Parts: sequence; C-alpha cells; structure tokens
Amino acid sequence: MDNQPYNPLHGVTLQKIVTDLEQHFGFAELGKLIKIKCFTTDPSIKSSLKFLRKTPWAREKVEQLYIKNKHQLG
Repeated sequence: MDNQPYNPLHGVTLQKIVTDLEQHFGFAELGKLIKIKCFTTDPSIKSSLKFLRKTPWAREKVEQLYIKNKHQLG
C-alpha cells in the first residue's frame, strides 16, 4: 500500500534530485538559485549530498527547487 500517493518526492532519492538539478542547471546556476557553499565552492554530487543530508533547511530548498522544475528535468 502506498502511504504517500500525493507526495511529489515519494520514491525520489536525494541523489536523483541533486543529480537531475545539476545536469539541468549546473553547479554555477544552482549556486545562484540556492546560496549554499556545497554548490559554489568546489562542488560535487558527493559533497552536496553529504551537506544536504545534515542540513534540513538546505535540503528543503533543494527539494522545493526540484518540485518547481520537475517537469523540465531529466
């Protein structure tokens, strides 16, 4: 049984979110859209995931950007 049928992030991993956003926008643009160091200073998927897993406010911003642009992403 699916407990979250209307959650737009249900079944989507944080790695997929960050990877799709990076492929679509690139780290330079992500750093402008969401001002966090993991996107502006020596960015990588791995370092971004590490930071976002520990930082709920930043993760929420990334998730909201993903939801807002979901129809355009990979």
